[in-house]
Amino acid sequence: MDGLSGWVLETIRALGYLGLAFLLALENLFPPIPSEVVLPLAGFLVGRGQLNFWGAVGAATFGSVFGALVLYALGRWGGRRIILRYGRFLNVNAESLKRAEGWFRHYGDAVVLIARVIPLARSIVSIPAGTAHMPILRFTVLTTIGTMVWNIILIWAGRLLGQNWDAVSQWVGSYSSVVYVAVAIIVVAYVALKVVRHKNRNEAG
Repeated sequence: MDGLSGWVLETIRALGYLGLAFLLALENLFPPIPSEVVLPLAGFLVGRGQLNFWGAVGAATFGSVFGALVLYALGRWGGRRIILRYGRFLNVNAESLKRAEGWFRHYGDAVVLIARVIPLARSIVSIPAGTAHMPILRFTVLTTIGTMVWNIILIWAGRLLGQNWDAVSQWVGSYSSVVYVAVAIIVVAYVALKVVRHKNRNEAG
């Protein structure tokens, strides 16, 4: 292995669960380090007996939640101005932040749970949760649940595939496309329903 995957593998081998937690915290803050590489590699090491499955899930979840809380804190106490000023370091721009804030306004707290199993949306949703002053305990619980589900699936897949762990990344790419299409359909249906209801109210009035 070389490049990113080689670095990830050596980090986990050298630091164990602490290294895995560190990588997942970075994954939340710097999306170019993708969980669909880190988690299947952790599963590969689980399959070789170098990590315990639930230990890996716990470490990955801890790291992910820690990273999410950092973004939440930036959103809550730094506000949009700080996020947009330093967004290039977090791979966040005005358009992506506006989109995430729209999700949060339309779907409320549920989007925090759902977004944790959607690539790219996983990290950025923490910011509008902070700017909207979502209660931190509720945010932490929903983030932990959604994150743990994602971690279990990808670590288990990496363990199952062994040397072919990188096939998980291809699966995640296909999965992402399906999720984005489904989300688009739901949004269109939601908007259409609101328009129809508004029209009916006007006609009744």
